Amino acid sequence: METQEYKIKNKGRAQLFESKKMEAFTKTSPQVIFSIYVPMIIAMLFYSIAVLNVEWYSALLFYAAGMIFWTFFEYLMHRFVFHHHAEGERMKKFMYTAHGVHHEYPRDKDRLFLPPWASLFLATILFTIFYLVLNANAFMFFPGFLSGYLAYGSMHYAIHAFNPPFKFMKAWWRYHHLHHYKDDESGFGVSSPMWDHVFGTVPKHLGKFDNPEEN
Repeated sequence: METQEYKIKNKGRAQLFESKKMEAFTKTSPQVIFSIYVPMIIAMLFYSIAVLNVEWYSALLFYAAGMIFWTFFEYLMHRFVFHHHAEGERMKKFMYTAHGVHHEYPRDKDRLFLPPWASLFLATILFTIFYLVLNANAFMFFPGFLSGYLAYGSMHYAIHAFNPPFKFMKAWWRYHHLHHYKDDESGFGVSSPMWDHVFGTVPKHLGKFDNPEEN
């Protein structure tokens, strides 16, 4: 387990910038993110079927492939980007702002989704890459990818903001809490543990952890 430079706090939130305007750019809500991406998903799928004349089953196939690819992308980003072991002070500060703050204040609801400006910047880059690889098929693949992101974001938000609404969902909550409260070098999958099993990063404490706020 990586030694944290801070104590996990289940109340309050960090102040990243002295400027209130800059601070506002580090926060968002599920409503804002959904209002951006749901219309985008609908528009791209409509364009694919109505303008590009793609058969519905082809659109569904690429859409499903995009959702599955999201789980792989989520794992890679979480493990190798958000948990990158920075050395320089500037890079450490950047990594703390990008993800470390979430580990110190895991219940800060305003920082459970990537802020819109950062999210849209990343989405633009990714769509460009998908389009270069898939051509017009990107208009079906990318909505699936975005839907995977929204599903991930919703689950991540629910895990940190609420108690599991159903008994069968406790294991899902426990899995991510292990990443936060026991071992942040494992359990990188949030929407799916599949890639943790593939790459051997399943939490060792699985099934032996009852208190999600144990420090």
